Amino acid sequence: MNQVDVKVAFYLKSNEKNAEGRCPIMGRLTVGRLESVFSAKLSVPASLWSSGRAQGKSAEATAINQQLDEYRASALAIYREQSAVRERVTAEEVKCLLLGMASGQETLLDYYRTYIEQFEKRVGINRSAKSAQTYRTTYDHLTRFLSERLRLSDIPFTALDRSFIDKFDLYLRTERRLAPRSIILYTTRLHTVVNKALAAGIITADPFAGYEPPRPERKQRYLTHEDMKRLMTTPLPASRLYLVRDLFLFSCYTGISYGDMCRLTVENLETAEDGTIWIKATREKTGVEFEIPLLDLPLHIIDKYRDTTSGGKLLPMYRNSELNKGLKQLAAACDINRKLTFHMARHTYATEIALSHSVPMETVSRMLGHSRVDTTQIYAKVTDNKIDTDTQSLDKRIAERFIVAI
Repeated sequence: MNQVDVKVAFYLKSNEKNAEGRCPIMGRLTVGRLESVFSAKLSVPASLWSSGRAQGKSAEATAINQQLDEYRASALAIYREQSAVRERVTAEEVKCLLLGMASGQETLLDYYRTYIEQFEKRVGINRSAKSAQTYRTTYDHLTRFLSERLRLSDIPFTALDRSFIDKFDLYLRTERRLAPRSIILYTTRLHTVVNKALAAGIITADPFAGYEPPRPERKQRYLTHEDMKRLMTTPLPASRLYLVRDLFLFSCYTGISYGDMCRLTVENLETAEDGTIWIKATREKTGVEFEIPLLDLPLHIIDKYRDTTSGGKLLPMYRNSELNKGLKQLAAACDINRKLTFHMARHTYATEIALSHSVPMETVSRMLGHSRVDTTQIYAKVTDNKIDTDTQSLDKRIAERFIVAI
């Protein structure tokens, strides 16, 4: 093995001098031609610093130099241990191990495991099992990334920086070959955990600052008025497809997700004083309550399948796999040249049924069971027809108020 030059030098971060004239001490670790910078978690008056050390024989200067010597000795020992079992050891890897040993702080994977444990305790209360699984999957990707790319079993939080996030993103794209939406999901899950660490004061700077993963062009996720008309009027080749269609249309006209539809019972129906029938329930995913006044079509579907279910269930639901298979056949039968998914019905309700008919975003958010309006904005799109209608209405109101002299 070729001899690699390993050095540890220290310098002052003079541009961060505090009111007392003290500056943070930084370390520069060099392994071969590669460098990595870290904070020594120490500060010293600028007047006492010279040639990479605290000058003088005071107790403070002696203590600081002793800690700097310990950093240097530990870094060299770590490099010797790692290079004895691996051919290539980088400055970044030595720094990560050094900071973990020196600071004794919490590490990323340890903290992440604790986060998952706490999250899973809330599953079925205000968190979903599906969301918990995405956190576990992200953890698995992180574990493989640290092992395969950085040769580490864990990493201290102080070692997290933008470079780490970029490398993890690249790993997901090139090594795991994940789709852009999956990368956004997993990096978002990681960011959530990092934000918890920030809030707890474990780290003071967000390593995600400035990170923005490339986002794929959004496809149209809702059905148009013409698509809906074809769904409702096209004769279908198999009797079971009529139930698939009715379940899908029920979601299109209520915005209720597949999982929540499976849980609906007749007890979720309430009749208001004016005779309007409402569905009132709680979202399985978030535990947020939602209330939806039923339009004629969903009322017709409920009446059509009345007394066909057991256990008081509101509708006879297919299994998810069978429903997706039926949606594929339904799209072909109705000449809809896009992949139909059941979740598309929820987008359709927000966009084509509610927003396009001037229902306020805040109202749509409540009916969908969202805890925040910005979540609803992901579902709701302003269609060209809505823009045209609103513009004509605005033009009419302006014309009535202002007359231009000719």
